[in-house]
Amino acid sequence: MNLAPLLLSIAAAFACLGASLAQAQAYPSKPVRWVAPFAPGGTSDIVARAVAQKLSVSLGQQVVIENRPGAGGNIAADSVARAPADGYTLLTGFPGLAINPALYAKLAYDPLKDLAPVTLMTAAPLALVVSPTLSAAAVKDVLSMALAQPGALNFCSAGNGTSSHLAGELFKSLAKIDIVHVPYKGSVECMPDLIGGRITLMINPLPEMIPLIKSGKLRAIAVSSLKRAPSMPDLPTVHDTGVPGYEVSTWNGVMVPAGTPPAIISRLNTEIVAVLRSAELRRQFEDQALTVMANTPEEFGAFLRAETAKWAGVVRASGARIQ
Repeated sequence: MNLAPLLLSIAAAFACLGASLAQAQAYPSKPVRWVAPFAPGGTSDIVARAVAQKLSVSLGQQVVIENRPGAGGNIAADSVARAPADGYTLLTGFPGLAINPALYAKLAYDPLKDLAPVTLMTAAPLALVVSPTLSAAAVKDVLSMALAQPGALNFCSAGNGTSSHLAGELFKSLAKIDIVHVPYKGSVECMPDLIGGRITLMINPLPEMIPLIKSGKLRAIAVSSLKRAPSMPDLPTVHDTGVPGYEVSTWNGVMVPAGTPPAIISRLNTEIVAVLRSAELRRQFEDQALTVMANTPEEFGAFLRAETAKWAGVVRASGARIQ
């Protein structure tokens, strides 16, 4: 038996492993670019900047945020998918990575194949809010109105295919009601019409809605998580108050180009998880109604696959499609 080919294969494998470990030990040797898929000021941008600031210290290299908004996050995600797989380009993972494959007729990248998960950072429920001009005080009131007058109620979103749009579509589907979707160019643009009563309701990330709820400009009647939100414990869940099984969250994670060496992904995961679990950031995020997740690449990957399967059905049912 000729053992030479086997020995050569083993030697090559050890050589690759040695090179990977050496690369990970030297990493990072230059600044790291962190691509954010939305404009500055939103929840995902705030989370990324807070983590990047601490990560710069722990890595010993500057982590620079680069905002590349547009096309529902696809511009940023595609740029990272095409970047060198060397650990020097990160992406803020966002719900659109699970939604966009079903929503867009053509997508230049495959989130599950072209990007590799590092860790989930934070998650937050959405709030079901109604205009102060609407008499509804609970989910059952909204359902009664919608059943009595199909099509009379409407809900706004930050645009077709956004989390606020599909959260509303899932609500319609599970509750078996007819309410009209009105898309806007961002959630901020929707607020004057929602407050003024031209729009009746919205399901939008809780962190963005808290100031309007506390000021009395909007009335919150439920949250989209299966459990009550610690930041607003008096709010019941949609699941418990009329639509069993309803669960939606908005989330942020960290991803890198597929093919990034496992040792570098492991290093990034260790450093980012430590930052997220620090008392300072945990308090900061909790004050913003965000829950720190900080999991493994494998757990984040499983989460993303489950979210992709879930939202594919919702997108199909909604009929939403972007060319």
